[in-house]
Amino acid sequence: MVNRHSFLAGLGCLVLSACATVGPDYHLPDQAVVNTPSAHGPFVSAGPTTTDEALPDQWWKLFDDPVLIELITQALHANTDLRVAEANLQRSDVLLAEARTGRQIGGTASFETSFAQSSAEAVMQHVPPPEHQIYNGGVSVSYDLDLFGRIRRGIEASRADNEAAVAARDLVRVNVAAQMAQAYADVCNAGHEIADLRQLVVLLEENLRFTRLAIAHDRAPAFEQDRQQGLLNSTLSHLPRMEAGQRNAGFRIATLMGLPPAEYDHNLLSCKTQLALRHLLPVGDGQALLRRRPDVRAAERRLAAATARIGVAAAALYPNIKLGFSAGSTGAAADLLSPLTNRFGLGPMISWNLQRSTVRARIAQAEAQTRANLATFDGVVLTALREVESALNNYAADLAVLEDLKATRENASKVAKRTSALQRGGKVGGLAVLDAQRSFVIAEQAVTVAQTDINRDQIAIFLALGGGWSNTGRSAAPQQQ
Repeated sequence: MVNRHSFLAGLGCLVLSACATVGPDYHLPDQAVVNTPSAHGPFVSAGPTTTDEALPDQWWKLFDDPVLIELITQALHANTDLRVAEANLQRSDVLLAEARTGRQIGGTASFETSFAQSSAEAVMQHVPPPEHQIYNGGVSVSYDLDLFGRIRRGIEASRADNEAAVAARDLVRVNVAAQMAQAYADVCNAGHEIADLRQLVVLLEENLRFTRLAIAHDRAPAFEQDRQQGLLNSTLSHLPRMEAGQRNAGFRIATLMGLPPAEYDHNLLSCKTQLALRHLLPVGDGQALLRRRPDVRAAERRLAAATARIGVAAAALYPNIKLGFSAGSTGAAADLLSPLTNRFGLGPMISWNLQRSTVRARIAQAEAQTRANLATFDGVVLTALREVESALNNYAADLAVLEDLKATRENASKVAKRTSALQRGGKVGGLAVLDAQRSFVIAEQAVTVAQTDINRDQIAIFLALGGGWSNTGRSAAPQQQ
């Protein structure tokens, strides 16, 4: 009895003195790119058409288009990629719950019975033993003391993985919103371009009619009709591909909402109004970007998980001690639960991997994985900053192009108006008027195409900024030093 009390007392001292969590405690390394001061400041490519105001979660509402708002709302509820991301997140929730069970008391229960006869020769007898009913049943419980934090580090790693899954889900939302906005913009931009093209076709047909009259009255050479016909045919050849592109955008809208392409909304093809921002484009700064971008948060959380797994591997250097208790009854069924068959046991269970080289190799693997995850995290941060700067740079360039094309269109409009006035005064003929009008329509087409590029740039900026998800409390921003 003295020995048992001494053993339990010694075990208690071991628990109190050795309870420690091995492995590094996670924090972002000082040398991480996310801690660089230049990564937190204003974007160098931001210009007078942008503002440092924070990007709203639902950035698509800045276009003030109710159809676009409804389409994105439906996509965020039914998109198949989002369903996959939600299922992955639910799986991650369960894995975290499973990891937490390591801190709970474990137990098993069993019972078995059989009609048996022992072997006589096995016990060196020549008389067959009697046949009898035997049984074996009992329960056992155990609790892992987790003296060196193997379970705690495992839970820490699972929690970080779970937060990375939340960020991955948010990243899918970002992409779905941007893809839907781009598909809708393609439908409307194509509608506008098709309308411009058909207006040009009408003018070319009218021009061809005037040319035929001029040839009939010997006022123009015969080959002029062929030239005008070729120009008309060349213009008409663009129409089928533009209409196909618009329908393809409609198919993309349907599939983004989880519908077959055949169920796309034909009414969308009537859209001819291009998306336009009514306010300056809000871009914030680098610090806000790095806290908002889901892929940055996911990479940071994976780094945290890898760091925690160093502790999981390091805990194998030390003994794993569990406290266990078992009770049961084994013997003949006739003596069920009698003092002769009852049994119990209480005591620690100690396991220790004595192959130190294997354990240290696993620790080295975990440390190498952490360095790789840090490099990946740095790369994601740099990519996020570069994507925003590139998108803003393209936006500024395309805005300059748009202003030049608008000036060209304004000049063409003035020429067309003056030519029409001269025609009313009898100073120029109809062909000159049609030619001026055709130049104006061509200039209008160029502006429409440039505005299409502007829409694409704006959506690319919003995508690069990481907007499109709402912080529901299940996500973690990078922990900056």
